[in-house]
Amino acid sequence: MKKALILIVMVVFSLVAVSASFAKPAKCPQPRKTKSAPGSIAKKDKTAKANAKNGKAIYMKKAKPMACKMCHGVKGDGGGKLGGALKPAPRNFACKATMKKVSAGQMFHIIKNGSKGTGMVGHKKTLKDKEIWDVVKYIRSTFVK
Repeated sequence: MKKALILIVMVVFSLVAVSASFAKPAKCPQPRKTKSAPGSIAKKDKTAKANAKNGKAIYMKKAKPMACKMCHGVKGDGGGKLGGALKPAPRNFACKATMKKVSAGQMFHIIKNGSKGTGMVGHKKTLKDKEIWDVVKYIRSTFVK
């Protein structure tokens, strides 16, 4: 029983390692039919007072149940280790053509509530609003240019 469990763990680890080596950036531009945030939220932008350094820490490591980089990638291009397995692919923050259509408020809404029909889960139970704005600022100041 113990040997079988070890074998299963090794196979799963190997599959994850192999799939990670094939992770690639998501398309650009990236068509999406994500539901729009309510008007009052979509127009909000609290990134001026947000902390990009804290946003980076959350994006890279602290977000639960897993760090944002696992799907969106270290480069923010949707090429994270787990991103290749998701349909549709994770948002490519490095795609200027796509991101010019996504407001800071829309990003906040999606991070907080998730995005139905995608692998994006909501973080309203694990991140405070201030922390979500920190992540939005990090993404927009690092990847969206």
